[in-house]
Amino acid sequence: MSISAQERTRIANAIRSAETKTSGEIVCVLARSSSHATALPVLLAAAIALALPWLLVACTALTVERILLLQVAVFLVLLLLLSVPRVRTALMPRKTRRAIAHRAAMEQFAMRGLAHKKDRSGILIFVSLAERYARIIADDGIAARVPQAEWQAAIDALIAHMRDGRIADGFVTAIDLCGEKLAAHFPRTTTGVDELPDRIYVI
Repeated sequence: MSISAQERTRIANAIRSAETKTSGEIVCVLARSSSHATALPVLLAAAIALALPWLLVACTALTVERILLLQVAVFLVLLLLLSVPRVRTALMPRKTRRAIAHRAAMEQFAMRGLAHKKDRSGILIFVSLAERYARIIADDGIAARVPQAEWQAAIDALIAHMRDGRIADGFVTAIDLCGEKLAAHFPRTTTGVDELPDRIYVI
């Protein structure tokens, strides 16, 4: 599940429209998965492959060479299977999935330059599909005026649309809601400049 070029344009236009009313910045990131760097597939495949020879020695008369070949084959097959994003994610406890996705969101916030905005009024709208996770991260300037709970309506819209497979609609709705919050606390000024690109990053 991803978004088309037309949907990316819709999201970029929504960002541009919202930012005409505020000096704040909105950055959107869509991650297919946040857990790609986890070592869980390797650990599970290695544990099963290491246990396999004991079972084969006890139950079969295979030679050592064949047992070692089977061990390597089982490790490689399991590693490929467990590395499939849906399988890898399903194996993780919900709390772990959320923690990994949250860490990815914080990394994206720093990577996309939001922390360098002068008045600290940037926000990141982050969605990770594999983990079914959505988060809005506000920089210090806006976080001091708007409690995290007030972004919940935008998060709920993201999650609801994500469940229906309407990712772009979720982003557009969230952008509109966040734009209203930003405009209320950081209205557009005549000297305001657009410091960051109006686009969605798909990673």
